[in-house]
Amino acid sequence: MEEVIAADVAANLASVRSRIEAAARAAGRPSGEVALVAVSKTHPAAGVRAALACGQRLFGENRVQEALEKYPDLRLEFPDLKLHLIGPLQTNKIREAVAHFDVIETVDRPRLAEALAREMERCGRRPTCLIEVNTGEEPQKAGAAPAAADAFIADCRDRLGLPVAGLMCIPPAEDEPALHFALLREIARRNGLAVLSMGMSADYEIAIRFGATHVRVGTAVFGSRGGPVQA
Repeated sequence: MEEVIAADVAANLASVRSRIEAAARAAGRPSGEVALVAVSKTHPAAGVRAALACGQRLFGENRVQEALEKYPDLRLEFPDLKLHLIGPLQTNKIREAVAHFDVIETVDRPRLAEALAREMERCGRRPTCLIEVNTGEEPQKAGAAPAAADAFIADCRDRLGLPVAGLMCIPPAEDEPALHFALLREIARRNGLAVLSMGMSADYEIAIRFGATHVRVGTAVFGSRGGPVQA
């Protein structure tokens, strides 16, 4: 079974990488400007190991606890592995998140930002932070409202001293994603932020056209959640 998983992940990774290169080329950008975050949530360590064997080193997880169950042993074998937290972060999980993640993409509210700043000061570890912007202003989703994003970014950087490198967003499923990617790009531009984490399996090529530096791709790499790995 692991051999099948490895073969499928290898083929899927090759396809996604090829499409990233083509999208970057079409946008007049070097392919090296776009990093693939392979989203391994709900997928077993065997799938991650298969991706690692293909040279993939950047992964995304939604839940702190799942990452702690999956990644410590893999890190021993692959010390250059980098892990992004791409799901909501509860304040009671901050200590573990700061200790084990290299990038926290979902800084979305003042209380969380303040708690992160305190923990980084306490432990001395400073994972890179991205501000999550709720570009669709959906009440059920986390993230700073676009109108409040500039002030929140300034507070995180200037008052709290967080290592803010960029922004992330998850557009509403029913909307044209290009509108949201353009909005996120503009907020980043006026705040002098270089990192844009946007685009998932269904729309990462569009995101690249609008300047994504990181695309978060899970299904197209590992298959449907809880199902077989497939292209």
